[in-house]
Amino acid sequence: MSSSSLVWFITGASSGFGRALALAAAGRGDRVVATGRVLGDLDGLVQAHPRRISAATVDVTEPASVQRAVESAVADFGRIDVVVNNAGYAVLGALEELTEEDVRRQVEVNLFGMLAVTRAVLPVLRAQRRGHLVQMSSISGAQPWVGFSLYVATKHAVEGFSASLAAEVAHLGVKVTIVEPGPFRTDFFTRSMVRSQPRPEYADSVGRTRDFLETFAQPGDPERAAQAILTVVDAGDPPLRLPLGGYAVDEFRAEYRSRLSEIDAWEDLARGADFPVASVS
Repeated sequence: MSSSSLVWFITGASSGFGRALALAAAGRGDRVVATGRVLGDLDGLVQAHPRRISAATVDVTEPASVQRAVESAVADFGRIDVVVNNAGYAVLGALEELTEEDVRRQVEVNLFGMLAVTRAVLPVLRAQRRGHLVQMSSISGAQPWVGFSLYVATKHAVEGFSASLAAEVAHLGVKVTIVEPGPFRTDFFTRSMVRSQPRPEYADSVGRTRDFLETFAQPGDPERAAQAILTVVDAGDPPLRLPLGGYAVDEFRAEYRSRLSEIDAWEDLARGADFPVASVS
């Protein structure tokens, strides 16, 4: 897609990847509709680029607020070129430790919220016969993380529907890229994360994850990540999936090798589940 003054619609823009992307896009001359649940949290973005960034209140769990923001963006700018589905967070805790509210809220924000935004913008992109959906997933979209079962479930779902969607809309000129970051130095593991009340029975599994995160220094740079995503958006033939950061690249390779090795080990048993093939005399 040409990088000549693109119009971006970014959810979860008050911090992390959303904020870094809004600043990077505006910094090169693009126009950005930065959205978040609390309008005041976006003031710094607007002040940094008052002519390039506008703010809108969006709660992705309320489809009506999403629809209003999309319609307003089209009314103001005439189109939307790039949609970044970035709003989301993680719940840390063993499945048994999570409350019903923890479970439902995690799925509502990370999965149904992304579906709501995607469904709201698709008519716009389809009518334009162009556009790019950037779906923020995670390394956990392919690799399990101990203590993040619900978060992992939502990211697997994001990967699945986004990959299918890409095939549905390709002929309409709409591109889809699933971004799969490893650990980046945002507030993902701190302010944004919800933690369950630990149970002693899970000290040897989830407890180790809790301890590890206390001292883990995330290697990823959000500003460099934003520049990488800009490069993908500008590419004529962008990837369907983009592992982001060296940690993600290494872990994805290890995960896929492990899966292939397991398939090889159990191939004979797996193939034996088919109806017998009649021999040809």
